[in-house]
Parts: sequence; C-alpha cells; structure tokens
Amino acid sequence: MAAFDFTQAIHRCLGAASGRVDAPAASSLARYLTLLARWNRRINLTAFDLDHPTDHAIDRLIVEPVLAAAEVRERDSVVIDIGSGGGSPALPLKIVRPHVRLTMIEARVRKSAFLREAVRELNLDDVAVETFRLDRGGRADLDGTANVVTMRAVRADADVLDGVEKLLAPNGRLFWFRDGTSADLVAPLSGWSEALVPNRRSSFLRVLTKAD
Repeated sequence: MAAFDFTQAIHRCLGAASGRVDAPAASSLARYLTLLARWNRRINLTAFDLDHPTDHAIDRLIVEPVLAAAEVRERDSVVIDIGSGGGSPALPLKIVRPHVRLTMIEARVRKSAFLREAVRELNLDDVAVETFRLDRGGRADLDGTANVVTMRAVRADADVLDGVEKLLAPNGRLFWFRDGTSADLVAPLSGWSEALVPNRRSSFLRVLTKAD
C-alpha cells in the first residue's frame, strides 16, 4: 500500500484555509506527520488516524498552527508550549517560525521521548523538551521568559493558568487553541485582554495578552 502523501494534503488543506508555506517548510511538516504516524502506532500521541488522515486531522495538526504562526511577531523570541504531547501546535509553529526559541513541556516520559526524536529528525535548532507537570509547580528558570505560551487539549484549571501567568513576560500572550463546540471556556484572566482568531471547522485561536 502506497504511503499517504502528506505534502499534497498539507498544501491542499492550507490552500482551502487561504494559507501557504514554502516547499522546505511543507517538506518538514510532512516529515513531522510521517514520524508522528509511525510513533502513534506504538504509543497514543493523537486520536487521529494518520495512516488514513482526514482533512480535519490535517487542519488540526498542521493548518491551525501554521495560521497561528502569522500571529507570532518578529520580536517574539521565546515560545513555551504546555502539554506538548504529539507535538502540535508547537512543532509546526516552530517549523514556520524558525527564529523562535521553543520549549515544550510534557509530563509523560514516553511522549517526551517522541518530542526529542522529532526535534532530532527535523533538525530543529533552539528547541528544548522539559518533562514535568506545570500544575504541580513550575520552573523558576522559565518564569517570566515567554513572549508566547501555546496550549491545546490541556485542562485549564487555576493551577495551570497560574503557571502560564508565571511563564509569560510582561505583555506576553497565551495562544489557546480551542474547539468552538467546547463549553468550558473560562472568562479571561483578570486584567488580560482577549482576541479571537477564527480557524476552520469551528475551531479558533484564543489570544490572551498579559497586562504589563
């Protein structure tokens, strides 16, 4: 059976969302999905079937992070991703915004092993993988360093949001990837401003900006 053509699917789904990437980035994104599919057969990294992925899977794993990358400014030098799991949105965002220094925080050892392997396979510079739970105490060396924190599929309880606030530099922003059907959208943090960036298929990016 022929391997799925991730590159073609990425270009098609991005085009449908009025987005685009150059050929080297598309190649790296396809390599990421190929690696994710291989590891996903052994450990649960994503609920999506990547042997026969739907456009919805490509949208969530690739299109949404690529569109969100347009919100990353040149002066945003540090990105920290919470609960990195299978690597999206963090790795696609890094691929299309290579100037950022990326730290991925993942609580599970086996998922951290995948993330480190992906960083090696994709030849990504300035990327670190840290294995700990943000809601059980942060890391003092990371506090106040992030221009952008990204988060998806993480239960945003008070401990997590407190940890996010500590990670962010003044005027730092939380990129919260949300399903538009979710009912657990908490009110913005006190003193934070908010913007919504629509995506495809009822998903959206919720951007919360920390007050100075």
